[in-house]
Amino acid sequence: MQTGDVSFWYRDMGGLPARRPPLAGDRAVDVCIIGAGYSGLWAAYYLKKADPGLSVIVVEKEFAGFGASGRNGGWLTGGFAWNQGRYAAGAGRPAVVAMVRALADTPAEVMRVAGAEGIDADILPTDELMVATNPAQFQRMQAEVAHRRSWGEEDRVHAIGQDEALARVRVPGTLGGMIVTGVARVQPAKLVRGLAQAVERLGVTIAEGTEVTGIAPGRVTTSHGTITAPRILRCTEGFTATLPGLRRTWLPVNSAQIATAPLPQSVWDQIGWQGHEIFGDFANAYCYCQRTREGRITVGARGVPYRYGSAIDQSGTPDDETIRRLIAILRRHFPAAREVPVDHAWCGVIGVPRDWCATVGLDPATGIGWAGGYVGVGVSTSNLAGRTLADLALGRTSELTGLPWVNRQVRPWEPEPVRWLGVTGMYALLNAADRSEARTGGPPSRLATFGNWLTGRS
Repeated sequence: MQTGDVSFWYRDMGGLPARRPPLAGDRAVDVCIIGAGYSGLWAAYYLKKADPGLSVIVVEKEFAGFGASGRNGGWLTGGFAWNQGRYAAGAGRPAVVAMVRALADTPAEVMRVAGAEGIDADILPTDELMVATNPAQFQRMQAEVAHRRSWGEEDRVHAIGQDEALARVRVPGTLGGMIVTGVARVQPAKLVRGLAQAVERLGVTIAEGTEVTGIAPGRVTTSHGTITAPRILRCTEGFTATLPGLRRTWLPVNSAQIATAPLPQSVWDQIGWQGHEIFGDFANAYCYCQRTREGRITVGARGVPYRYGSAIDQSGTPDDETIRRLIAILRRHFPAAREVPVDHAWCGVIGVPRDWCATVGLDPATGIGWAGGYVGVGVSTSNLAGRTLADLALGRTSELTGLPWVNRQVRPWEPEPVRWLGVTGMYALLNAADRSEARTGGPPSRLATFGNWLTGRS
């Protein structure tokens, strides 16, 4: 089994890409974007589409797609994964419903741009299927369907019974499922690499191997020179904690995945999954899976959730215990694939704000903007964020700039060791709740409720 090397998705593309040149000394531009992942590249794309004359540079410490954009589970969902009530408290219910619907439109927009720009990212329109495999999960599933439909997703979210769920994917113990329509499966590294090439064709410079050492109004200092720009957009998601003065802004929470070898047809005949749905479950410590282009199964979940001091992994290398947990999920949900070898394991970080709610914004006084804190749903959310950042940087007032996540301020995380104790304790309680629910067959465990409360997740 291969581990690390950023992710399996780059192995699928033939290996890590050749790096672009670093920043070639001092430079003055209209917009400087920090971070060449989805958010930064989408912002650059829409800025240049709106005003081709703008000078835009994207600076990246590693290479375009090194972070979550090149490591994620390939779920293009347009889903709302945060607390609607928290947004509504400041902006009102209609504004949150507008944001829910704007997010629901993002898969179609990503697919439109991919088609227009010739980006081949194995994009396959499908459904999202989340199954419940015990009574507690079934209760959570029913509550989630009702909740999402009450916030404007009544046209795309619905429950299905046991027979229909099993007809789609034969997972042992399935009692029912939630279907979300209008989503797609993607190969995430192909998407981010294709998007990087698209913005370069529009005249954007991507300076790789260029570490940002300081951010101030109108000025970005780097390891290879200083960039002056009236607009600076920070798009660093889980790596935000590595920037000076931002260690407590967003927590870098770890997520990990494995990819099997391609499954023989005889195994697929036992599993089903002919619709290639993006697949997950309603465990408290949930998983996320896809059936890939060449017939592999990828399984993702939280492993060791957080490294002390907001530390970052080493090029996607997971620990042995995390790999063991992922293989256990694979064998539990897909026992027919028990003998299929696991080819690759990798990990990465997602950005988590203190209230677990994503934000995008720009301070007119400093010219510094930001986007992120997606809590694991960045493949689609980053597109909406990029469009919104472009409008904000151009000084436009639009439907997007009026959404409730814009310029929303969130307090920082606590100093260590408090945040390590809190996050580690939360995931320990979620895992304990899952074990209890599976063992007893009873209602949702209060351990999960307490765990989520502990860190402000709910």
